[in-house]
Amino acid sequence: MKLSIGIVGLPNVGKSTLFKLLTNQEVNIANYPFATIDPNVGVVPVPDERLNELAAMSRSKKIIPAVVEFYDIAGLVKGANKGEGLGNQFLSHIRETNAIVQVVRCFQAEEILHVEQGMDPIRDIDIVNTELALKDLETLKKRLDKAESDARSGDKQKIKELEILRKIDEGLSNDAHTIMHDSMLMSEAVARDLNLLSLKPQIYLLNGEGSEASENLRKKIEDSGSDYVAADLSGASDLNDLIRKAYEILGLISFFTTGEDETRAWTVKKATRAPEAAGVIHTDFEKKSRRRYSHGF
Repeated sequence: MKLSIGIVGLPNVGKSTLFKLLTNQEVNIANYPFATIDPNVGVVPVPDERLNELAAMSRSKKIIPAVVEFYDIAGLVKGANKGEGLGNQFLSHIRETNAIVQVVRCFQAEEILHVEQGMDPIRDIDIVNTELALKDLETLKKRLDKAESDARSGDKQKIKELEILRKIDEGLSNDAHTIMHDSMLMSEAVARDLNLLSLKPQIYLLNGEGSEASENLRKKIEDSGSDYVAADLSGASDLNDLIRKAYEILGLISFFTTGEDETRAWTVKKATRAPEAAGVIHTDFEKKSRRRYSHGF
């Protein structure tokens, strides 16, 4: 199961610094916008103390953790949905990821340029989220135009798809947070196919000392239904909490296999039943597990 997290935010907020700290990869970090053009990609293990404990018990030769891919994506600017900055290229890279870590600059440093000519983390969040929503509305309009044309045929399935798209359009225009948590609506095939940017699970990384992230900023994030981690990326910050949260917001858990050869963490969705979890290891295991369940073992 491929798990990918896009690191996004305005230019010069610390995205590439975060990527370097997470992955230990050397990347271009510069004091000007768009130092990153093509996304950097790094694989990061999910920290889990249970792996080490199981490996010690089994005297395993190797440990294989669950992993998350992090994408360091070019900085976004106001008007990106219309092509400003790296615009559509930036937004297409986000579309390929499962979730988003939005880096928000809270630190004061006059020598580091700010594209909006002044510090205001709440404004910065609004710029990023507005650009995501505007791009989604553009995507949705194109899909609605086609759905309205298709529905004229009288086909019941096409009419149902049009109704679903209209509900999503209304929700995005009024309260994206509400439709994001409407699991029945968003589980519909036509909704999944949209792959909307503003409805991807999101964590905020507040880059600065704890005192630099205001209560108003924290409350805004909490009220949106998202989570945040505060970390000063200029220091040796412990980012394990961010990695775990990135794993959790996708609704994922780990289960383990252990033996002398290896102890391994496998990734499944929460509430996955044992037979389906066994199928992650090998499809034959799932078939055998199902037979045992059906016979009451």
